[in-house]
Order: sequence, then C-alpha cells, then structure tokens
Amino acid sequence: MDIQTDFADDILTITFNRPAKKNAITAAMYQALADALHAGEDDPAVRAMLIAGQPGIFTAGNDLEDFLKSPPHGDDSPVFRFLQIISTAQKPIVAAVRGAAVGVGTTLLLHCDLVYAGRSAKFSLPFVQLGLCPEAASSLLLPQLIGYRQAAAKLLLGEAFGADEALAMGFVNQVLDDDAVLAHAEVQARKLAALPTHSLRTTKRLMKGDGAADIAARMGHEGTAFRELLGAPEAREAFSAFLEKRSPNFRQFA
Repeated sequence: MDIQTDFADDILTITFNRPAKKNAITAAMYQALADALHAGEDDPAVRAMLIAGQPGIFTAGNDLEDFLKSPPHGDDSPVFRFLQIISTAQKPIVAAVRGAAVGVGTTLLLHCDLVYAGRSAKFSLPFVQLGLCPEAASSLLLPQLIGYRQAAAKLLLGEAFGADEALAMGFVNQVLDDDAVLAHAEVQARKLAALPTHSLRTTKRLMKGDGAADIAARMGHEGTAFRELLGAPEAREAFSAFLEKRSPNFRQFA
C-alpha cells in the first residue's frame, strides 16, 4: 500500500509508503489519505492522528506524470478532498518529517497541530516555478505564520529551507536527530490522546477561531486559480521541461 495506516494506543498513524518514488503522491494516494483522515475523524476510538514518511523522505509532492494524466478538475478531486479534510479535522494531528517535503508535503503541515522535524528535513514550495500557484490556503497561512517577506521568498522564489530555519520561523515545533523524530512524535501524539477529548477539540477550534472560514474561502480561490493555471502555456512548459530534464523557457510567454 502506498498509503499505510496503523492504529495503536488510540492513535491512527498515516504513512507515505512509496519510497521507490520518493513518496510522490498520486491521485489514488490522495484518495487514500482523504479516506484515512475521514475514518480517523469518524472513529471514536481514534483520539489523535499522526502523519509520517520514510526515514529519508517525507514526500516529493505530486507525482507529476500521474498529475498530468489525472489533473484535478473540481473540488471533488482527490487532492482537494484531502486538503478539505485535513484543514477541517477536529482531532489533533501530529506530523513527523524527515528528508524532503516538497509542495503539498510542506503545505499540509500548516494544518497539523504539532510538527517535528529531523535534521535532514528540507521544505520547498516550487509552485510558481511549475507555472502554478499555492494551495492548501498556504497563500494565507504561511504569511500569517512566518511574515510576508519570509513567505514571499518561499512562495515566489521557491527558496527551500531546512529544519533549523523552519524552527527559527516557527514552522516546526522541534528539531531532532532523524532516528528520534518518529518516536518523539508518537510520544507527543500519545500525550494528546490521553487528554480530555472535548476540551482538546474545543481548544483547537477556539485557536482556529474565525480563521476556519477564511481558510475555506482561500482554498476555494486557490483551487480555482490552480486549475486555470494548470491549463496555461507556462505550466505546460514547466511540466514538459521537468519530464524532459531540461530548463524551462518562460521568456517565450508574454
């Protein structure tokens, strides 16, 4: 299974499990992620959820070949179903990140409550470089979290950032040695699972506050723009260049 789910100690662990492809996410994987999160939300035995990757890779983001074969055409597409549930989940979500977290691999973390990174973690948001725009309400949440100028460097220029910079910006809670990240995230998830359910979820809801509506609205605007850009010449050139392993030429477009 490319998305593995395990349940133990009141915690649903969802693991990217496609290491041969650097955990690149296909439409089927997005569907599995959405289904797993919905199941975790609906199952009263699940008190917390944990998202993890492999020791050397969190996820390389979208599988571009699959993405071109099955582009998202509407809000019911698997990728948008996944983003909708992770952004509205009432139960606490913890993430353990080792290695690269590309594109959605970084933006999904904005919707997790606690994020722990290994020293090898490297985050990147190459949406503009692919002729696209941000998703997962990252155009709203990232500037709120790290400030506009830092977010501009990450979203406009696509500047990658490592674990220490992520910690300094407040993007992650803690940086640990790679071999300690998953175990630590599990400990923290167990702490959350042991807390009173009602007060925990109420506190999460209160912290999100009126921002929940803003997130939903921004995700809608991003989704519309994303789908429009996906069919534009710049995106086609970016994807072709990636698959042909050459540098894209955007100067040919006005």
